[in-house]
Amino acid sequence: MSKDYIEVRGAEEHNLKDLDVRIPREAFSVVTGLSGSGKSSLAFDTVYAEGQRRYIESLSAYARNFLGQMDKPKVESVEGLSPAISIDQKNAANNPRSTVGTVTELHDYLRLLYARVGTPHCPECGREVGEQSASQMVTRLLELPEGTRAKLCAPVVRDQKGAFEDRFDDLVSEGYSRVEVDGEPYDLTVDRPELDENYDHTVDVVVDRVKITTDARSRITDSVETALTEAGGVLKVVLPDPPEGVELGGSTARSTGDLAVPDDADETETTDRFVVEFSEDLACTHCGIDIPELETRSFSFNSPHGACPECEGIGNAKEVDPELVVQDESKPLKNVFEPWSYDRSYYRRQLDSLARHFDVSVDTPFEELDDEVQDAFLFGTDEEVLFKWTTKNGVRRKEQPFEGVVGNLERRHVETDSENTREHIEEFMAVTTCPACDGTRLKPASRAVLVDGTPITAVNQLSIADALDHFEAMEATLTDRERTIAEEILKEIRARLGFMQEVGLEYLTLDREAATLSGGESQRIRLATQVGSGLVGVLYVLDEPSIGLHQRDNDRLLDTLEGLRDLGNTLLVVEHDEETMRRADNIIDMGPGPGKRGGEVVAQGDFDEVVEAEDSVTADYLAGRREIPVPEERRDPDDGALTIRGARQHNLDDVDVSIPFGEFVAITGVSGSGKSTLMHDVLYKGLAREMNDNTSVDPGDHDAIEGHEEIETVRLIDQSPIGRTPRSNPATYTGVFDYIRELFAETKLANQRGYDKGRFSFNVKGGRCEECGGQGTVKIEMNFLSDVHVPCEECQGARYNDETLDVTYKGATIADVLNMEVDEAADFFSANSGIRRRLELLQDVGLGYMQLGQPSTTLSGGEAQRVKLAEELGKKDSGETLYLLDEPTTGLHSEDERKLIEVLHRLADAGNTVVVIEHELDLVKNADHVIDLGPEGGEGGGEVVATGTPESVARTDDSHTGRYLRDLLPAVDLAGPRSDRRKPAKASSDD
Repeated sequence: MSKDYIEVRGAEEHNLKDLDVRIPREAFSVVTGLSGSGKSSLAFDTVYAEGQRRYIESLSAYARNFLGQMDKPKVESVEGLSPAISIDQKNAANNPRSTVGTVTELHDYLRLLYARVGTPHCPECGREVGEQSASQMVTRLLELPEGTRAKLCAPVVRDQKGAFEDRFDDLVSEGYSRVEVDGEPYDLTVDRPELDENYDHTVDVVVDRVKITTDARSRITDSVETALTEAGGVLKVVLPDPPEGVELGGSTARSTGDLAVPDDADETETTDRFVVEFSEDLACTHCGIDIPELETRSFSFNSPHGACPECEGIGNAKEVDPELVVQDESKPLKNVFEPWSYDRSYYRRQLDSLARHFDVSVDTPFEELDDEVQDAFLFGTDEEVLFKWTTKNGVRRKEQPFEGVVGNLERRHVETDSENTREHIEEFMAVTTCPACDGTRLKPASRAVLVDGTPITAVNQLSIADALDHFEAMEATLTDRERTIAEEILKEIRARLGFMQEVGLEYLTLDREAATLSGGESQRIRLATQVGSGLVGVLYVLDEPSIGLHQRDNDRLLDTLEGLRDLGNTLLVVEHDEETMRRADNIIDMGPGPGKRGGEVVAQGDFDEVVEAEDSVTADYLAGRREIPVPEERRDPDDGALTIRGARQHNLDDVDVSIPFGEFVAITGVSGSGKSTLMHDVLYKGLAREMNDNTSVDPGDHDAIEGHEEIETVRLIDQSPIGRTPRSNPATYTGVFDYIRELFAETKLANQRGYDKGRFSFNVKGGRCEECGGQGTVKIEMNFLSDVHVPCEECQGARYNDETLDVTYKGATIADVLNMEVDEAADFFSANSGIRRRLELLQDVGLGYMQLGQPSTTLSGGEAQRVKLAEELGKKDSGETLYLLDEPTTGLHSEDERKLIEVLHRLADAGNTVVVIEHELDLVKNADHVIDLGPEGGEGGGEVVATGTPESVARTDDSHTGRYLRDLLPAVDLAGPRSDRRKPAKASSDD
């Protein structure tokens, strides 16, 4: 055994057939092949699983008890392994508190930076605040030019009502004669100010008047300490004739005022005085607000010390939406409020009384009322309203302000103990940005701390690219002291931001919720984290890292992967992308078919060697012997269009977009250009609100969606799981299992025993094995080892009891059917048209290799999406459906992609409108109409760069997508970025 290779012998995990393979160490290897051919079984379930298991087993039993342990894969031996790290497509987090900043640990460094060198400001008035000792204040005063005259004052009264005659007497008795009242000097031994006790006043005691010299240090120190004692830790310094350009301490002094001009003074009014305040406490002396001591947790929205108290760090809140309360303003006043029924006496009394107060009729249409009257009904009144109602004891009267329909709902939502009432009110509530923190998640004091004049909340709102620019220039603006403290912190921040940019994520903002990231984005975030760790000698196993990445950004990702390899790591990447295979050192092509027809190595070597391989579908596509053809004709847009007007959500720049009816439409653009925002947030949620009155969704900001009357229904087919438990599987989700159970219930033995189709369900008692609850396996908890899932001893993994398994159809039990692959089952049930048709739909979307009973929790996002697509294809088609798909080619080999494209064309041929977000150019070139967004990602995107046929987009110079399309469209005679590697013409016609 050579140490230059990872040698796998006798791998039999899933569909692998006693596989032997050598994977070069410290090299970049790609595992490719048809969907279901065994790629993940080799890379993740065998190599990664064994590497991780051995590493954990090398630890002590005590440590393993905390870490857990992985099951041993079905493999004879794996030699030459390193500690293994898996970077897959699973979402980073579903917790709404998780953001890009938190999962990359960038926010931790930002919190440290702001806690150590941040300058606190008052959240009310914005003045800089700080804490200083008396000696620090004296040092700052002595920085003034020699001979500067200064008054050292103690602010004993601040913005308080009163005449303060007793206070003046006390000051005189204590030996103080000079004061400043509202900025005017007085000598209390000569003249007492006469103050109007109904107005706010400020009284400053002049403790000392000095000339600033080094010889006067002792006197200044005594006076400062006296002033601090008198004013409870606050010192006010007044310079009657300040030297030109004087700065008393600047930002490093953390001075708390700049009160040269009173707040209410005219802007043209000038003064020669210079006034500044110092405080022993971290507090705003102007507003009287205490600022808590700065700690790292002060900037964490996951801690009560930093989180906004209103939204508790979530950033949004549920509020009653007036547009949901009043949905049709043409209705009469008594019937216009959706949550209130005029038939109920309480609501009728409220509305009648308020209508009488404003002298309007409850039969008047709401839209005809004055704006102030409408607002009074919705939001309440300040003045009192006379409410009258009749009881058995006579007429009752009560005068009080009206709380408003909105106010009533919000109060009851908080106070009610009834879940039904709360759920009813929530139908009229919308998720809105928290009004207290404006969605920034932090409390006011934390938002008012600045570094380089910028709060941490503003940094979190920057994109990765903008944040990198911000921190690259920061050190030049810091003081020497701040630079010394922040040097290492800034180095870490810049490094992490740089790694994120390298993997094509520069468009993401730091405050974006991790749950909204695609699987590809989550994987690249983890990849950037690993690059930053600088580990050497590690085995990295990645699952299609190019997913969701535009061709333009792919080279940077591949540079990052090669950088990991060059550090001395081994990369094993499951991938279908041609560019990735061209850059790889070694390619392992799995096949020759999917499922049970796969599990073998068809070809292995570098790119040129694999291209020459025979019996390899992958090689045929790479060499051009097979290809996904360009349609000979494209559909004509004759049936009008669905038009989105003024889309402004996130980075969309007030765009208008038209989607032709009855066509196959692709939405393209570089990563972060606004594709998902347009389709998910604006189009889908907007139609859900418009067509279905779905008040639970909050559509993205836009003006209107025109033409939706022509659509009968909208179906979003995304990559979310088809089920949350192992009980869900493709057979149950698509409904084909219902037909199979009916078929078994119609057999002779089933009729004799009185079994109905419920007997053949593993989810209910009766026919299932009760020992395992119909799951087929039993979990055994081990003390120091991982939990072991073993076949149920009662049913041997069959899920059903013996009586149920007595029933067979064509010699197969119901358990045998669940273990069949879709292709096998389609042949088995070929005589049953209902079952065969549904299984053919799964075959059409490239899932012929999948077992009918495969648990849904083991499906990839792309597989789950295609199961949903098959289920949709099985529904009755009206020809007026809008299908929305998000990157359906995820995880698909070119051969499977060809099948998927045929299915999408079938949907469009039936008169439906198919809208697909996609980067895969073979699918884009098959579209009738392309909407290309950009030109860049993040703030540089959000515009429509090009629209029209793929050919017209390819001729648009400003379109990144168009330039890459040129290489695939024979009708476009323009050079693309990869024109030098055009695929050769078909070598033979026997394909």
